[in-house]
Amino acid sequence: MASLKAKLPKKESPLGKSLLISWLFIIVFLLEFSTPNEYVFGYLYTGPILLANSWLGRVATFWITLVAVCLTMLNLVAPGDDIIKVSTVASRTIAAMALIVTGLLSDRLRRSQEAIAITRTKLESQEELARVREDFASTLTHDLKTPLLGAIETLKAFKQEKFGVVSPTQQQVLATMARSHQTSLQLLETLLDVYRNDIEGLKLDLASVDLTTVAEEVANTLTELAANRRVYISLNYGESDWRRALWVKGDALQLQRVFSNLLVNAINHSRRGDRVEVVLETQAANQVVKILDTGAGIQPEQFPYLFEQFYQGHSERQAKGSGLGLYLSRQIIAAHGGIIWAENRVPTGAMFAFKLPVYPFPLTASDACYSD
Repeated sequence: MASLKAKLPKKESPLGKSLLISWLFIIVFLLEFSTPNEYVFGYLYTGPILLANSWLGRVATFWITLVAVCLTMLNLVAPGDDIIKVSTVASRTIAAMALIVTGLLSDRLRRSQEAIAITRTKLESQEELARVREDFASTLTHDLKTPLLGAIETLKAFKQEKFGVVSPTQQQVLATMARSHQTSLQLLETLLDVYRNDIEGLKLDLASVDLTTVAEEVANTLTELAANRRVYISLNYGESDWRRALWVKGDALQLQRVFSNLLVNAINHSRRGDRVEVVLETQAANQVVKILDTGAGIQPEQFPYLFEQFYQGHSERQAKGSGLGLYLSRQIIAAHGGIIWAENRVPTGAMFAFKLPVYPFPLTASDACYSD
């Protein structure tokens, strides 16, 4: 241990640093005033100035620079034995200006280094916070998923009358409880996906995908939810009355999540008896999907925040969400190289839409699973 301490470099104390700067200053001073005034040694004061800026701070640097400039110019008349020449005055003026510039630039360098150090500390803190956030989200999701999955399986067993006869009223209660637990599970999985996408980026399993097929599948899965809210879902194929394929290169599962998020959002913002319309259009270079509702629309001040994390806005919607669906949808569409946006409709309602690059290719047998 003693040998290890002996090898470690000793830190200079402030007093030791001040003494070192003082000795350097004295050496330059002696060189200046012991030689003829046409010999300019004032440039050597830059050493003490730079050391003062590095070790002692701005105030010490200012005073040392000021004293160095004064001594450099004072050597014109002291000790007084030499004739003052114009060239000597010019040389010492230039030396004094160089010392001032050195003091200013060293101070600016010091401030830049301090700003860089602060920025680096902030970045390290943000990275550490991101790691802690990811660990927390993963741990929380795992710890909550296990009991939720257990509760869902238990409710299924009750509904299947594995523990005895269940009346129709009890079946309804069990179904409601199962939906509630399933919603909580989906929220946990969405939360974890959002955090993972922010940290690692969204990983896509790319293949040929027909957006029309995806839209129809998702609409079918949401039929019960829409019926409970007395909302009707319809599909519109743009200028054509006939069904047609909208092919893109994408991740079918992730695009299903986008359709589901946007349709659920539209259903929740619709009044009883309203209609939610899915419009599928093909443009020159993009496939466009529009989700239209006839609800209250979007307030102007909400537009900048619609696709932000946990933003729910203020509206008379039938059901409150988590504020993650639109944010996750933006992540998925951006990962596919597309654009997602929202607009108000006239006279009432809102439109959430996205577009993805067209994927032109000859349909093969391997792609049949994505078409009718």
